[in-house]
Amino acid sequence: MADQTDIESRKLLRRLREAMAEDSAGQARLDRITHLIADSMNTEVCSIYLFRDAETLELCATEGLRPEAVHQTRMRMGEGLVGRVARQARPVNTADAPSERGFRFMPETGEERFSSFLGVPIQRLGERLGVLVVQSREAREYSEDEVYALEVVAMVLAEMTELGAFTGEGAALQARHTQPVSYRGATAQEGAAMGQVWLHEPRVVVTNPIADDVEAETQRLTEAVDQLRLSVDDLLAAVPKGDKDQREILETYRMFAHSRGWTRRMTASVERGLSAEAAVEKEQSAARTRLQSQPDAYMRERLNDLDDLSNRLLRILTGQGGDTGAQMPDRPILVARNIGPGELLDYGRSLRGIVLEQGSVGSHATIVARALAIPLVIHARGISTEALNGDAILVDGDQGIVHLRPEENVASAFRDKMAMRAKAQERYADLREKPAQALCGTTVRLMMNAGLMADLPSLEGSGAEGVGLFRTELQFLARNKVPRRGDLAALYGRVMDAAKGRKVVFRTLDIGSDKVLPYMKREEEPNPALGWRAIRVGLDKKGVMRMQLQALIRAAAGRPLSVMFPFVAQFDEYRAARQHLLDELERERKLGHVLPSEVEIGAMLETPSLAFAPRQFFEMADFVSIGGNDLKQFFFAADRENERVRRRYDTLNVSFLTLIEHIVKRCAETGTPLSFCGEDAGRPVEAMCFAAMGLRTLSMRPASIGPVKSLLRRVNLDEAKEAIDAARGSGDQSVRPAVMEWLRGLG
Repeated sequence: MADQTDIESRKLLRRLREAMAEDSAGQARLDRITHLIADSMNTEVCSIYLFRDAETLELCATEGLRPEAVHQTRMRMGEGLVGRVARQARPVNTADAPSERGFRFMPETGEERFSSFLGVPIQRLGERLGVLVVQSREAREYSEDEVYALEVVAMVLAEMTELGAFTGEGAALQARHTQPVSYRGATAQEGAAMGQVWLHEPRVVVTNPIADDVEAETQRLTEAVDQLRLSVDDLLAAVPKGDKDQREILETYRMFAHSRGWTRRMTASVERGLSAEAAVEKEQSAARTRLQSQPDAYMRERLNDLDDLSNRLLRILTGQGGDTGAQMPDRPILVARNIGPGELLDYGRSLRGIVLEQGSVGSHATIVARALAIPLVIHARGISTEALNGDAILVDGDQGIVHLRPEENVASAFRDKMAMRAKAQERYADLREKPAQALCGTTVRLMMNAGLMADLPSLEGSGAEGVGLFRTELQFLARNKVPRRGDLAALYGRVMDAAKGRKVVFRTLDIGSDKVLPYMKREEEPNPALGWRAIRVGLDKKGVMRMQLQALIRAAAGRPLSVMFPFVAQFDEYRAARQHLLDELERERKLGHVLPSEVEIGAMLETPSLAFAPRQFFEMADFVSIGGNDLKQFFFAADRENERVRRRYDTLNVSFLTLIEHIVKRCAETGTPLSFCGEDAGRPVEAMCFAAMGLRTLSMRPASIGPVKSLLRRVNLDEAKEAIDAARGSGDQSVRPAVMEWLRGLG
């Protein structure tokens, strides 16, 4: 039996729906709504604040405060009690607002007469849209029922804001999903692309957030939850009994699906007057708010499970799941909160670009995007809730900027940039068969990075002399179970076939940190980048390493084989890994299998410690490859995932170049071949400086080979070294300004 509060809540929601249905402008609607809420809750003030931009709230409607303050009163996120509600995404309920910490007096509103204050966030799926406030002269705290009722109303306002119900004067009242929006994220894969949005998980649109019939809505919710639970049970039943890790993940998932507290909270929202869909979204928004403020990685993962279950439940309720009938556009740019490697590989090269709200520069998706040479921007916060399928979108992977629904002047400038890039690529094509020989006569060997069979055609087109790094983890990351040795051997064999005699350096499995195999139990570590990863995993999981080494030996089938071990921090690790490979070669010989004609065993130098290893390491290693991405982050103690610190440190920093010079000298003393592999190798100015410091092999993405070769052929490396040394001697922190000045002087 519904109590009086539920009945009043439903009455208010029905009156709100009637107000929404009226043929009036957005401002008139908002004014009507504040009046209805104040009247229903028996308060003297009701105000609606909406975000004008990401950091500024604007008073857009009020009942009880001075009307002239509307569209004039603004505050920053976190400023005053309203700003605190917006920042924390939680209600503030106080009987004495002026004495509250952070209270901001706004004389233009006349609110000094009102003592009590209740503010709740207007939000949809964790996206903050504004704040709903009620106030009264009487000094009292609002009851739990009143707080809940106002949250239900705020949920309806969020849905109506989403559907564009409030359009009109004021920047905060513009129609959603129609205005140009720019996002500054982070570069994960360079390049530029323009096209149309293709949402990986299309938005579920809740067109009617208010229940017509509470009993019918409760029944719909119950039936949808039952259907969801059956689907999760089916998923669990399909997992092999021996697959303990996957079963453990799905058991936790199943526990959430059967959570009584979860269903009870959603049912309570329906009883207050929300539709089943709106009730699910209200609970999902609360879960996302908790997720964003949760420091514990395990709990974040669990809340992600709850978020995913809510999405599944919404699709069941709305019928918007599965095949929605939408056709992928001709130039699709994928937009998603996050995506797994297998899902991204399913899209393949059909994508022009990728934009993610989450992700990392070393994540599975980034690795695949690099392998497919697709521009990728990560950390574009909020784009998946703003973008709609088919929206025009520009992706600047070089700057980490995304323009959604761009204005014509922005689109025109972007088209010019892409045309210039295409023209340059045509110019670079003429250099394909020519060596990267500097004016001083020094030749630099340019290799390409790869990780998929689809990369290998670029070997011919780019002019690369071989594959300086073939990432072998993609075949492990994109599957739900450990790949078979025979499958890996066949794949590695096809890679060698496609290389047509050119050198291919296979890096053994580099997992850990943010590259976690779906079938391997995740180790919770305080700092995964410095934890159990790469060679450390290989030496502990000897069975996996042995299987991969056997596959590589068999793939060679009498051809030369180059194997490189990643993330070696000390001599003993390299010596142990090298011995594993020698032992497998001996086993294969005893089995009568064909051995490689020759074997090179190298190491990736990604930790500063290995630069100072004993001389015996450099004598034993057949080659060394500097892994620039990790080496730089460890050298500067600057996490490359952290935009606030990673941009502070320049690759052409004097200290870093001195470390490179030290490594070059160590390798020269023992005659050990040395290369540099990483993003910076593909940046022409950095590549030229590395060559001037003595590096003679660079490995990069295929698209970078032309630009790097073009610059190397136009400079004298001896003169470049003089410019670098002059800058180092001057006490400058970076040689970049001096080098750029020297290049400008060349004309």
